[in-house]
Amino acid sequence: MTDVARPAHADLPHPARTQPARQDRPGTLSQNQYGKAENRVVRIVRDGATHHIKDLNVSVALSGDMDEVHLSGSNASVLPTDTTKNTVFAFAKEHGVASAEQFGIHLARHFVTSQESIRTARIRIEEYAWERIARPGEETGTDVPRHSFVRGGQETRLTQVTYDGTSWEVVSGLKDLTVLNSTDSEFWGYVKDKYTTLPEAYDRILATDVTGRWRFAWSDDAEEAPDWEESYREVRAHLLQAFAETYSLSLQQTLYEMGSRIIEHRGEIDEVRFSLPNKHHFLVDLAPFGLKNDNEVYLAADRPYGLIEATVLREGREARIPVDLSNL
Repeated sequence: MTDVARPAHADLPHPARTQPARQDRPGTLSQNQYGKAENRVVRIVRDGATHHIKDLNVSVALSGDMDEVHLSGSNASVLPTDTTKNTVFAFAKEHGVASAEQFGIHLARHFVTSQESIRTARIRIEEYAWERIARPGEETGTDVPRHSFVRGGQETRLTQVTYDGTSWEVVSGLKDLTVLNSTDSEFWGYVKDKYTTLPEAYDRILATDVTGRWRFAWSDDAEEAPDWEESYREVRAHLLQAFAETYSLSLQQTLYEMGSRIIEHRGEIDEVRFSLPNKHHFLVDLAPFGLKNDNEVYLAADRPYGLIEATVLREGREARIPVDLSNL
């Protein structure tokens, strides 16, 4: 093996390799963080012939005493991003992936408690769902291998875990959950000016791609943590039920009903934020063909689109989900 030659300046005292003294520089360092983004890890658990799969996209961001790496180039406080990547994969083996939230908690705790220079760790995770492919004989109880999967659903599960060595903040959610009501939606009585051409609608399609984030009340290790898997299933079910049951006079009204239902039924949630693009469906004019369009044929437009966003809070709580976490 050929030895890698060290650059001539490598053995010089570090200050000799720095930029001009920092007091002579015009910029002042502010917030900074670093880490490894989009670590794609798939964890398979083999339970005999039946396998279980967790498919995650994990991004790690670390902050703390990191000024010198920016100001002088000293890496003395820097845990390499390659090490953070290795940790993600090692923890998938050592701790398993019971839930995206719990996996993020394991990682955040490790980075903050194992490195003196790291004060805060933020772990963002996307989880992709897989469903089993039914196989002949399963209906009759035949013992057949269960290791074939198809990507399930359209939505992607989300979580963000932040730990500063003292308290936790867990914000979970989903994106790209497409829903549609073919009736029970109206839009009329709005402000009109000389640029308004939109006709009032008393029976319209209401459709959107739901991006939602919800913040858990849990923040202290001394408290019992929520059942993360159950919470996700129930929150998703409640937002869908609210969408289906609301007779909507505006997408804003539907959004509020979705958030309120989650707050009402899930005590572990303090804050919900939704970003809902209005996926417009316009009635097609079939009169030129001698046909009457009785709310039957629509043009689905993908852009431009209205974008409706809002936060729903439990009474007495403060909004903490960043407004730009879920929007464009």
